[in-house]
Amino acid sequence: MERTAYDIVKRPIITEKSMSQTAEKKYTFEVAKDVNKIEIKKAVEQVFDVKVKKVNTMNVIGKVKRQGVHVGKRPDWKKAVVTLTDDSKAIEFFEGMQ
Repeated sequence: MERTAYDIVKRPIITEKSMSQTAEKKYTFEVAKDVNKIEIKKAVEQVFDVKVKKVNTMNVIGKVKRQGVHVGKRPDWKKAVVTLTDDSKAIEFFEGMQ
């Protein structure tokens, strides 16, 4: 089964830090755990019609949470910080967020 670009790029990460990085053309996304940087680059270029210069990835470990005697754990996930080329257009999705 072939994965689409929308299966690879799950959602944007909207935080104060990620919004301040948009001025430097850096955008943060949650991505599928088993993809590599090349697949992430192709997916972002396809979905947003931009040119990607660099992709940094990190695995985020889920926090252990408890409520009373019940202990649970949030799921682990993968984060990608995508840097666009200087001549690439900005991703419009993030423009109204600041």
